Amino acid sequence: MASTAKTTPTCELSVVVPLFNEEANVEELYRRLTATLEPLSLRYELLFVDDGSRDSTFPKIVSLREKDSRLGVLRFSRNFGHHLAITAGLQHAAGQYTVLMDGDLQDRPEDIPALYAKIKEGYQCVFGIRATRHDGPFKRISSKLFAYLMNKLVKLDVPLNSCVFRIMDRQFVDAFNQLEERHRFVTGLMSWMGFRQVGIPVVHDKRFGGQTKYPLLKMILLALNSVTSFSFRPLQIASWVGGLTALCSVLGIAILFYRRLVLGYGVTGWTSVMVTILFLGGVQLIALGVLGEYVGRSYDEQKARPLYIIDQFHRAGESLTVRKENHAQRIHQGVLGLTG
Repeated sequence: MASTAKTTPTCELSVVVPLFNEEANVEELYRRLTATLEPLSLRYELLFVDDGSRDSTFPKIVSLREKDSRLGVLRFSRNFGHHLAITAGLQHAAGQYTVLMDGDLQDRPEDIPALYAKIKEGYQCVFGIRATRHDGPFKRISSKLFAYLMNKLVKLDVPLNSCVFRIMDRQFVDAFNQLEERHRFVTGLMSWMGFRQVGIPVVHDKRFGGQTKYPLLKMILLALNSVTSFSFRPLQIASWVGGLTALCSVLGIAILFYRRLVLGYGVTGWTSVMVTILFLGGVQLIALGVLGEYVGRSYDEQKARPLYIIDQFHRAGESLTVRKENHAQRIHQGVLGLTG
């Protein structure tokens, strides 16, 4: 259930970072964040959201938290996904302004002051636009194709090379927290929300450590999820293809009648019949698959399960009591906890 209550800010700035198997990055991330934020002389909090990591990400976060109470810790009971980790972080952020960034350090913490200065000009969301990219050719091409699909099929204004890295004011975050859908494409939702938004150039570095969390298959699934979450266009395309196929079938039948009745000979053999049957069967299966995707989404939404389950949550500034547990046993047995 989405939160409809407005959050009363307890600090000037929150920095929300979703993390999944980022043991190679979390300590450097914390070091660079604090080094960037300290000179701003702001009351701030960091909120690291552990999306069910299977490595030492969570123990490292806890170790950092024991030294700095400004670091909040939220841990899922299992891996619920990047976009739900973002959602949980925004729902628990307590700042007047909230920075959102990934934990791979491709987006630089050192760009936060520029985002903060820009939002102070009266904007409600300032997002980063990567001036240069250090991804491989496939990632660059797929990102451009993804932006094209979102702009043409979904009719969402998603700027090319825009990224998750952004800063939002309290009103914007509270409005986002009212959204209830389960299948989420966060940056698309934020574009759909409106408000006063602007993009500014940010530096895009190579991943500091670890492996990408968005391989080919996951990128394809994200694209499909994004299109079906925001548009009925796939259903319309299926209808258009069905109509075109029916028209071609009528034309084919007319040609067969013409050849038989006017020219005096018909089509012999079974090859053309089998090709036609297989083609029509393929079109029908594709249309059923598209329809099934939308029906499945409706079923998933109607179950009304929580978007995520929190195993432990320790807000910045509060006392830290972390359960000691066998991490490997927790992963294999699927132990589910509640808010700590």
